[in-house]
Amino acid sequence: MVLDNLGSSLRGSLDKLQGKSRLDEDDVEEIVREIQRSLLSADVDVNLVMDLSSSIKERALNEEPPGGTSARDHVLKIVYEELVGLIGESTDIPLEPQTILLAGLQGSGKTTTAAKMAWWFSTKGLRAAVIQTDTFRPGAYDQAKQMCERAEVEFYGDPDEEDPVKIARDGLEATEDADIHIVDTAGRHALEDALIDEIEDIDSAVNPDRSLLVLDAAIGQGAKDQARQFDDSIGIDGVAITKLDGTAKGGGALTAVNETDSSIGFLGTGETVQDIERFEPNGFISRLLGMGDLKQLSERVERAMAETQEEEDDWDPEDIMKGSFTLKDMQKQMEAMNRMGPLDQVLDMIPGLGGGFKDQLPDDAMDVTQDRMRSFDVIMDSMTEAELENPRTIGASRVRRIARGSGKDEETVQELLEQHKMMERTIKQFQGMGDGDMQRMMKKLQNQGGGGGGGLGGMGPFGD
Repeated sequence: MVLDNLGSSLRGSLDKLQGKSRLDEDDVEEIVREIQRSLLSADVDVNLVMDLSSSIKERALNEEPPGGTSARDHVLKIVYEELVGLIGESTDIPLEPQTILLAGLQGSGKTTTAAKMAWWFSTKGLRAAVIQTDTFRPGAYDQAKQMCERAEVEFYGDPDEEDPVKIARDGLEATEDADIHIVDTAGRHALEDALIDEIEDIDSAVNPDRSLLVLDAAIGQGAKDQARQFDDSIGIDGVAITKLDGTAKGGGALTAVNETDSSIGFLGTGETVQDIERFEPNGFISRLLGMGDLKQLSERVERAMAETQEEEDDWDPEDIMKGSFTLKDMQKQMEAMNRMGPLDQVLDMIPGLGGGFKDQLPDDAMDVTQDRMRSFDVIMDSMTEAELENPRTIGASRVRRIARGSGKDEETVQELLEQHKMMERTIKQFQGMGDGDMQRMMKKLQNQGGGGGGGLGGMGPFGD
């Protein structure tokens, strides 16, 4: 995830305090210098870095740690609170009828973000519509239309009309029954008078309830000027950060939030319309510092399971707890996990499994795991219904046939069968448990996970 390098660097700095019970001034000076280097290398504005590090230094020297708190945990708490304070509260976007105007440079991801936001509002029970006013970029109309079809939300655009203001007005009228109107505007390669004039005209025509600045996470130091000029023109109420699944530094987004005196509204975390999340500052900074985000994890799990069950009417995940655990159940569980997003993002949300634990994994570990899940899925597609329902019937001859049919080697087929056995054993531990037993088991697993993830092996297709 973007900002991973910042998170790794900050955690590395804090780890230098491991074992210390108290801090002296030299300790604080060293940790503040490390934090400054981490933030500057992530493209956070230098003035912002100095203000932030000064505040962290003052608090670390003057605040007394609570009894029993280590020096590292005390500074971690201070850094966490200061970073949350820097980002501020999440942008106020109530679940009620409204018009949202999206602004930003070309390539920032506005069109994709418009469809993603519309999808997000639709999951909250609101009817959403996207109005595409970009007459400058070839293909903008077709891209927006296709994205909205995937998101299953209403769309309006007019590829034959050259006046974006007229498109905006006509779009509001054509989609008047929608609760949410998201107006996507044109961008340019750089801030130009023509872009600013056009977006000011659209702003006047649609009179949006709020305007969001869409920023590519790779924007870097250019975010400051961009954010200031858009804010001066139309007023920026919040920021949507895109392409958080890339390797960009991301500090520019923090700078933009500070420059516009606004906050972050949404995070784009992948390529599909479902890869968006409402920004929650506490959870975001927790993930950054390796502390997890169970709220966001829970939302992703619930959504993924619901979508998987919706596509397979005769499959209910609760049935797993009552009967046998088949390969079909395993395949559905894997589908649900894939819907949760990239595995490195999911690990970031689990206390003890993001942060330092993930830093220790080989660079290609996540890719290998995703490839393994895809291989398993291909193998199961080459099995008969009877084999999927009763994998114990699969002997050596069937393994050879399945390997040939799937294009995978026999060893990988055997790995799949072994993985199924391991997951089946784990499921049986939960079967027949009462609520109290279940809560104790989950607490035990969470405690084991916080110590480095030992208790989570075998709980999913990535367990060994």
